[in-house]
Amino acid sequence: MTRKPLVPLLSLALLLFLATIPLAQAQNRDAEAPIEVEADRLDLDDRAGTAVYTGDVDIRQGSMRLTGDRVEIHRNDTGELSRAVATGERAYLEQQPAPDEPVVRGWGHTVVYHVAERRVELIDRAELHQGGDTFDGGYLEYFLDRRVVQARSEAEGVEGRQRIRMTLQPEQEQ
Repeated sequence: MTRKPLVPLLSLALLLFLATIPLAQAQNRDAEAPIEVEADRLDLDDRAGTAVYTGDVDIRQGSMRLTGDRVEIHRNDTGELSRAVATGERAYLEQQPAPDEPVVRGWGHTVVYHVAERRVELIDRAELHQGGDTFDGGYLEYFLDRRVVQARSEAEGVEGRQRIRMTLQPEQEQ
């Protein structure tokens, strides 16, 4: 029985760890940035942990931007942001996952951002642009960290089907 050298295994583990650093830095950069909000109105319920902004809402934090006619922010029991729900004719979310990656953009009548899971739901006339790739449908779910997209033609509470369409760009040789 031959033993495999430990050095290649340790090198692989180090490379995998280093590959995650830019993403972690981008997340930390956004999380540590101040939250800037513009809206026509704010209804804040500190006990319930909700803030409802209405009227051409524009929220920015680092590379993340969330817009809509109405945006509802929910905080958990410890006071941390847990979920943001934007609604409107074309609610919008964008974020640059890492400094060397293109901005991810999403639209829908409803955009739900689950902060802890770093998961986005785009509902009703949903559209997602990731680099040159595009996805359209009734419901799109996007996991920011894993770069996973799940699409459906129907969304709960939405009448009718909105067929899934996607355009994928070929891989570029380096």
